[in-house]
Amino acid sequence: MLVSTPLSDVLGARIEGLDLSQPLDAGQSQWLADALHRHGFVVLKNQSLTAAQMVDFARQWGRPSPHVIDTFHHPEDANILMLSNVFKDGQPTGLVDAGTYFHTDYSYLDDVARCTILHAQDVPPAPNGTTFANQAKAYADLPTGMKAKIKDLVVKHHYGNRDDLDQQSRTVASVLNAEQAKRVNWVRHPLVKSHPFTAQPALYAVSGSSFGIEGMPDDEALDLLRELAAHATQEKYCYTNNYENGDVIVWDNALLLHSAPLIDLTRPRTLWRVTVLYPSVH
Repeated sequence: MLVSTPLSDVLGARIEGLDLSQPLDAGQSQWLADALHRHGFVVLKNQSLTAAQMVDFARQWGRPSPHVIDTFHHPEDANILMLSNVFKDGQPTGLVDAGTYFHTDYSYLDDVARCTILHAQDVPPAPNGTTFANQAKAYADLPTGMKAKIKDLVVKHHYGNRDDLDQQSRTVASVLNAEQAKRVNWVRHPLVKSHPFTAQPALYAVSGSSFGIEGMPDDEALDLLRELAAHATQEKYCYTNNYENGDVIVWDNALLLHSAPLIDLTRPRTLWRVTVLYPSVH
């Protein structure tokens, strides 16, 4: 029996009744997709997936896409990015900082991500989780005048964090080597996007990779983006999901911003991540 239990009033649900090591049938896949679109993210407990099984599950959502930082691709499958604060022989075994600021995965690419999947391998006791912010609810609460102002705006995106221009973060563009940097460039996306499956409008990537707005002076654009980001990340739109070993979480990048924690090195934390593009370009 498939069961979906909301985790909060604003977003998130725990899913029971699925073993992700086995292929989902069409009915199960549609049920899970509907739950994702309704809740923004879903958590499935007590899963134990091999690298191949995780990527097979990811393919049920669309096209798995290797991260630009290929240094930490899983040795068995490049579609999996290793997130870890564990060091071995003085070298990191995974990406330590996966974005401690609110952002949207792959918003710096033309071909944007449908969802992101994490599989918790070895995590410390809570707090250890990811904070999500519901961008559909944030958009719905905007004043009518603001909705009219932003409805046709197009935002300029690039890899990195616009609010960390001193380049101290591990996720700014300066950490890319020359070959990796060739794979990212300026792209443009609507500030307000309709969900590809539900048509629900939501703010898109107003924090993180959004550096400017077409046809607007930079200072004015940044002021507007920061105003929207401050609104969209208020506590009333947020929920923090803490992980346990074996958890699989899927989140909808069209609906959410998220912020990952930076865990102290004395508390080992390793997760696998696959980011999935839509079945066709959106």
